[in-house]
Amino acid sequence: MRVDTLIKGGTIVSPERTIEGTVAINDGKIVGIGDKDSAPDAAEVVDASEKLILPGVVDPHVHIDGQNSRDSYSTGTKAGAIGGVTSCINFAWQGWNDDADTWDDEGTLQEAVDRQIEKGADSVIDFGLHGTITREDSGVLDELQPLVDRGVTSFKMFTAYEFGLTNGFINRVLQEIKNTDAVALFHTEDESVCAELTAELKATEKGDARHYPSSRPDYAEAMAAESAVRMAREAGTKYYGVHTTCEAAARVLDRYQEDGSKVRAETCTHYVALDESAYESAGTLPVIAPPLRTNRDREVLFRHLRNNSLSVVSTDHVATKRAKKDVPNWWETSFGANSLQHSLPVLHDEAVNKRGFSYPFLVRVMCSNPAATFGLPQKGTLDPGTDADIVIFDPNEEYTIDAAQNASIADYSIYDGRTVTGKVSRTYLRGELIASGGDVTVEPGFGEFIERDVPDWDV
Repeated sequence: MRVDTLIKGGTIVSPERTIEGTVAINDGKIVGIGDKDSAPDAAEVVDASEKLILPGVVDPHVHIDGQNSRDSYSTGTKAGAIGGVTSCINFAWQGWNDDADTWDDEGTLQEAVDRQIEKGADSVIDFGLHGTITREDSGVLDELQPLVDRGVTSFKMFTAYEFGLTNGFINRVLQEIKNTDAVALFHTEDESVCAELTAELKATEKGDARHYPSSRPDYAEAMAAESAVRMAREAGTKYYGVHTTCEAAARVLDRYQEDGSKVRAETCTHYVALDESAYESAGTLPVIAPPLRTNRDREVLFRHLRNNSLSVVSTDHVATKRAKKDVPNWWETSFGANSLQHSLPVLHDEAVNKRGFSYPFLVRVMCSNPAATFGLPQKGTLDPGTDADIVIFDPNEEYTIDAAQNASIADYSIYDGRTVTGKVSRTYLRGELIASGGDVTVEPGFGEFIERDVPDWDV
């Protein structure tokens, strides 16, 4: 048998172990892993000596071409490809008219999904969608099953902001999501607490970014998480907590994971790589919601990642221009931070190099766990028969992050000037080289929309 590509000489990393071996690729699929001496002939042989062979990163939490992010699918997914991300899950916002840049009270989730699939025609990597419920319209309940049938098998709700939902309506939605066996995602902060504290800081003119964390405290995150996860458990609905930032919220989620199946959660690279001191050094650029927390919170998040009560690390990628971020008062800034391009190297440096976590850990939290959590059986793995989404990663190459090299539309980075050890050398999607040495090698449109399965959390 002659195959398309052999990747040989590297260390293959699975969720359980590392082995020295060769990966064989044919027709976009992994067709074998084994000893170099038993490998078939190939049209192309790639030397991965002294490098890691990882599954492509699956980022289940990105914002591209939507309500809060200026990246197009082309620019955002190019950043992902350079950073080793081969699949992402973006958001389709109910009622958000992307072209008019405004809310439409008559807009439906189905229409939002249609728009995002159309815009995703320019994606470089494969992508799925979460439906985002933004208003208390009972008509949305009738949309859930048809969307699940289209492969949109998760739905996000907020407890904060002008599009936050009340507990009463959330409870209704959770009952309906349970009937579809889909996943409920939650951004949890208590809106009344955050609004009152923000008003106090504005009244006392505490606009310096150092004051920002006190406007959205850890207990506000934990309070809302407690309510949301309790309702999900009562409904028997799969619950996924996005961007967990702190010890208080992580402890809540850990406590509700006694059943071992219905409650899962993520943190983000920036919450384990940075702390609130970044507001002193970088001003409003790192203003995200919830905020960066304390150094103790960082270390506690790592402990929860180690015991798997937090099982995924995402980016929550949001792209805006520096002009929208770098403003006098923190409440005038645009929330969010772009990080698709550097998330894998930064987490590798923080977790593996500095704290001794294993390479299989890195694969679990960035590849296999997000794929399994969100119904992507062909992704996040190097198992034969699955998509040949592969990252060749040099764990010893040192580089300094430079925002001038951003593929994203964002012209700044919260990691700008940071030197890390570990860099993506090559990224393959379905057997095709899509990025090499920091350059994208395919045209926009190579990526495809993924219809996701309803995930089985009992396995």
